[in-house]
Amino acid sequence: MQAPLPIVDSHAHLDYPKIVDQLDEVIKRASDAGVEKIISIGVKLSKSSNVQSIAEKYKNVFFSAGIHPHEASSELDACNLDAIIKAATHPKCVAIGEAGLDYFYDHAPREVQQDSFRVQIEAARQLNVPIIVHSRDADEDMAHIIEEEYQKAPFKGVLHCFSSGEALAMRAINIGFFISFSGILTFPKSTQLREIASKIPLDRVLVETDAPFLAPTPFRGKTNEPAYTVYTLKILSEALSKPVDEMAKLTYENTHRLFSKIGEFE
Repeated sequence: MQAPLPIVDSHAHLDYPKIVDQLDEVIKRASDAGVEKIISIGVKLSKSSNVQSIAEKYKNVFFSAGIHPHEASSELDACNLDAIIKAATHPKCVAIGEAGLDYFYDHAPREVQQDSFRVQIEAARQLNVPIIVHSRDADEDMAHIIEEEYQKAPFKGVLHCFSSGEALAMRAINIGFFISFSGILTFPKSTQLREIASKIPLDRVLVETDAPFLAPTPFRGKTNEPAYTVYTLKILSEALSKPVDEMAKLTYENTHRLFSKIGEFE
């Protein structure tokens, strides 16, 4: 499937196994599919150099620096504001994260996850870049924290790989957040998620793969990669009752507006 307009995979893990070993081919397949730019996401501050080096090698790849909630108790600098800011000062670092809350796995104590999340929000605020937010089975705490932090001082953000409830989506939108949809949107049983997507303002939606995870239909069960962003885009356009080319343009512009540092390289 060929994208009618260039699009951006706003969230991929290019340093993960099954992708990093064939990165040249992955980047080429993405380009051939119309995926013009990719944001490679950091999940451990101690390994931030991995995603940074990929962004330095490929002109169309950018990166984020942060601590995933799974790593909040194992990363030495999970609550070290200075260390987080230092890792994110590279010109091609366009965001903080992925950060947030995951109460499904609870790999780190919830209070520790919350503390690290708040520190990363402050880093994003100080650097004037968005925070990329992971939220799973934590809707109420997530909504409370982002609202409370926003009251302290504004900041930008996106709920990535969105699969939570409508209430969280709307509360996030109310403080200016964006909502990013992954291959989950294409799954046959994701009827409720597609209904939520249909209610998201057009200027707040993004697309992503979360590669190598969550490959969209018709590749479900296989290794996901940025080229497959096109399939999520197609289903999103159907959910929002918009032509694919219009949805491509909207998500492209939305991504550049949120991750504004990308524009410095054009």
